[in-house]
Amino acid sequence: MVNKGPKKKGRGNQQQGNNQGFLTEASRIRIGKIIEDFRASDEQVYTFEPDLLKEERAAIHVMCRKMGMTSKSSGKGVNRCLSLLKNKKKQNDTKKEESAISLHFSEESKTVLQALFMNYPPDTGEVSEDVPRNCHKVVDNANRKQDTCFFRPSICNDEIKKKMGMLALKMNENPKLRKTAEDRAKLPIASYMNAITSCLETHQVVLIAGETGCGKTTQVPQYILDHMWSKAEACKVVCTQPRRISAISVAERISYERGDTVGDTVGYKIRFESKGGKNSSVMFCTNGVLLRVLIDRGANASEKATKKGTAKDILLEITHIIVDEIHERDRFSDMLLPIIRDLLPAYPHLRLILMSATIDAERFSKYFSGCPIIQVPGLTYPVKIYYLEDVLSILRSDDHNHLATHNHLATASLNSMEEASSLSEEYKAALDESINLAVYSDELEPLLELISTENNHKVYNYQHSLMGVSPLMVLAAKGRVGDVCMMLSFGADYSLTDNNGRSALDRAREENQLHICEIIKNHMEKDMSKSALEGDLLNNYLASINPELIDTVLIERLLKKICADSSEGAILIFLPGWDDIHQTRERLLTSEPFRDSSKFIIHSLHSMIPTLEQKKVFKHPPKGVRKIVLSTNIAETAVTIEDVVYVIDSGRMKEKSYDPYSNVSTLHASWISKASARQREGRAGRCQPGICYHLYSKIRAASMPDYQVPEINRMPIEELCLQVKLLDPDCRVVEFLQKTLDPPVFETVRNAIIVLQDIGALTEDEQLTELGKKLGALPVHPSTSKMLLFAILMNCLDPALTLACAADYREPFLLPATPDGRRKQLQRKLS
Repeated sequence: MVNKGPKKKGRGNQQQGNNQGFLTEASRIRIGKIIEDFRASDEQVYTFEPDLLKEERAAIHVMCRKMGMTSKSSGKGVNRCLSLLKNKKKQNDTKKEESAISLHFSEESKTVLQALFMNYPPDTGEVSEDVPRNCHKVVDNANRKQDTCFFRPSICNDEIKKKMGMLALKMNENPKLRKTAEDRAKLPIASYMNAITSCLETHQVVLIAGETGCGKTTQVPQYILDHMWSKAEACKVVCTQPRRISAISVAERISYERGDTVGDTVGYKIRFESKGGKNSSVMFCTNGVLLRVLIDRGANASEKATKKGTAKDILLEITHIIVDEIHERDRFSDMLLPIIRDLLPAYPHLRLILMSATIDAERFSKYFSGCPIIQVPGLTYPVKIYYLEDVLSILRSDDHNHLATHNHLATASLNSMEEASSLSEEYKAALDESINLAVYSDELEPLLELISTENNHKVYNYQHSLMGVSPLMVLAAKGRVGDVCMMLSFGADYSLTDNNGRSALDRAREENQLHICEIIKNHMEKDMSKSALEGDLLNNYLASINPELIDTVLIERLLKKICADSSEGAILIFLPGWDDIHQTRERLLTSEPFRDSSKFIIHSLHSMIPTLEQKKVFKHPPKGVRKIVLSTNIAETAVTIEDVVYVIDSGRMKEKSYDPYSNVSTLHASWISKASARQREGRAGRCQPGICYHLYSKIRAASMPDYQVPEINRMPIEELCLQVKLLDPDCRVVEFLQKTLDPPVFETVRNAIIVLQDIGALTEDEQLTELGKKLGALPVHPSTSKMLLFAILMNCLDPALTLACAADYREPFLLPATPDGRRKQLQRKLS
């Protein structure tokens, strides 16, 4: 089927000459939306109208290649059309590809290998050499010890009382812990402690929608622990985080707040590293670790049931599961939720707590049968927001005082009441009454007093609950010239209208307040002039750079401005990936003044950087030294760098993408969501007022999706499908995945099942084979698992492990942060 793109008007206004080859931001967004919609549809072909500019054609070709689709032009002259195609791989082509990259055996060899796999599959347990090889079914996991990290501590009432007494003694004797306890009591979440614990007594699932900075991540596990201990009951609280560094840093923070060492009361378990275990009452882990625990439990459930002295059921040991940052929608959390939801009825003692700052709370509540929602306000400080147009305007002037003025005004605004805070009902009633007095009795003093005492945009733009009249409308109608000028300078919105559709300008005209009319008109013209200037700056800038790349020159210039006009406050810069971090770091280290290590310290934050290097970003630098952190989206959530005042947001992130029709996976930089943008802004306001500079335009910000596309819809899901079968061999994969919040498209599931059948993990009727059980036991793609099993049989495991690590775990080398470390890494690679 062929679709026709919409006609586009006004092409005569497109920039030419020096800007030839330039595509406006609006055009780029529109084209991107068309391509994304086509990709998500069931259509196989999309054809644009034949009046595309060559710049638009070029952009379409580039976007299609990034998304794994095909684009081609046909026709001549004015009839030349550009089409997008989703081409499925032909079976013959697939076989040709496989023949070029696969190791083939003779038919006799295949028969022998298949029989060997079926009769003597590689065992997951440690089998003694004295045990006959054909006894694998008997020994199986007998010699394999069960992981006790998620077991409930075996402590009696007296031990619990002793621990509580020790905690109270530490709080009384240690001034730092007392100060910490006082700070904890001031967090917004503190007033909800009893509501949370009492809700958990009566409901199995509770959703905490806590705004950034409310303290939910660090405090909720402690509230549960203290509540259980107050009842003299042992507990095991398992808290999941989407990232390793979050699990570690939060565990360390809670341990510090309780005067403990990590691994005692609070521990963590991540891939290849753990502290604490059976004796820890609270364990942090990544979503993937908990998912693996549940899958292992499901895979061995039937076998354990037939044995005497069977191993403990892990879910009988866990009392509470906290899934934090559920809005990130990684594939592990999306698999966890339906699994736990199905298990809850069989484990009435188990409690599930879902937490996030930016979330569609009602949707998640409905998913869990209408579970209660606890809304908690945040404690972030005000953050002044600038977009690319503003940044270009700031940098346009050579006068360094220009930014100083901006920062001074921003700081003055930030020290006021937080703009995003909601007005109390009492305050709204007072505003209503003062507006009534001003409108009907000409008593303006109560209204002016409220405006002057509360320097807050919520007050300036408040509209009467019945009339819709704002303070600016009242003052304009009453002819208060000075007060109107003050309100406009403070940012009062002149475009608001009352219930009759009249603006401040309209009401001034009705009352013949001609001077006021001129003031408002002049203010509107200045705004329009400013917008036009910003638009020209934006278009000229975008015409001179590649918008798909990070402009390190712009970042450097903005950093110099910030550092020239303010002397304190760490700077956090969000970048898509390691290459961008490395390039930005190298540029800064070769330019003044950032090369001076006595004045600046530059840290990199990336998931592949060693843990010890990651922890350095949390340390306060020496006095007189300014900290700059170059980070991926790893710093968006659950990671608080306390001294950050300024955030520079590139608006980009690395994202996996998968096209089930062409079976092509890509990893490319894409635009973030509005939810991620709010999280990045909040990093500047965690511990003090801050400023966030978004390096993308206002129109780009408005076009961003509300939330990121779930990872389960952006990746091949063979591994997930196999895990579904390990959990419940009798279930149908499609039926289970339909229970997720956002089920993957049918074509994705179908491709995954075909791949698993081709490699021998599933039968034609989707039954799990003996080989499939072994493939699912390894935390890598099933095809990679099969390669490793073949390598064992062919006695070439070492090179196969290297290939598996490179294929499934990105580059098998940690990323060094220093030049000396990079030199050593290069030497290791060459050796």
